[in-house]
Amino acid sequence: MTDIEGNYRKIRQSIPDHVILVAAAKTRTAEEVAAAIRAGITVVGHNYVQEAEKMINALEIRAEWHMLGHLQRNKVQKAVRVFDMVETLDSWRLAELLDRRCAAIGRTMSVLVEINSGREASKTGVLSEEVDGLVRRLAALDHIRVRGLMTMGPRFGDPEKSRPYFREAKAAFDRIAAARIPNVEMRYLSMGMSNSYEVAIEEGSNMVRIGTKLFGERDH
Repeated sequence: MTDIEGNYRKIRQSIPDHVILVAAAKTRTAEEVAAAIRAGITVVGHNYVQEAEKMINALEIRAEWHMLGHLQRNKVQKAVRVFDMVETLDSWRLAELLDRRCAAIGRTMSVLVEINSGREASKTGVLSEEVDGLVRRLAALDHIRVRGLMTMGPRFGDPEKSRPYFREAKAAFDRIAAARIPNVEMRYLSMGMSNSYEVAIEEGSNMVRIGTKLFGERDH
């Protein structure tokens, strides 16, 4: 058994069956990602469009691919061909462009709206009090389907400090779900990474993005 396979089994056994495990592949090799997929990973996430495209082309083994990084407008045309879901939709301008690019190739993109629950100036995402209005606007677009919300939370430090941010995102998720907005399906709440996924799941996450705990420490 490879280290990655062993790591995958440990993580999978420690989380509920309904929680989707997204392999965060930034800085990883195609060989590492292939090993994760062989171990049982079905969803792979990447922060960069071009690197993800190269990796997908290099892999003979298939998976669902999610955009995890901030999507720049000049990368949207390529992103709509590479990814199955964008987890980081954070503005109407980006949504309009995504919608147009998807329309041009005849596809519909699943998206999660990113919440900046920590209100950190360095982070992307909409504020939780603004997310309802954005989701209602997105519902009118023909080639985008809102499938839920995503939030980052602090990446390092005490995972307990992430709990208030996760609770805020879950409250927004429940509020929007209760509104029953047409063309909006609140299915996924993506929050929690290697150091915080257990706390995130306790607070309602059903999609976690794990890199280090799956692949091991990065080679710098």
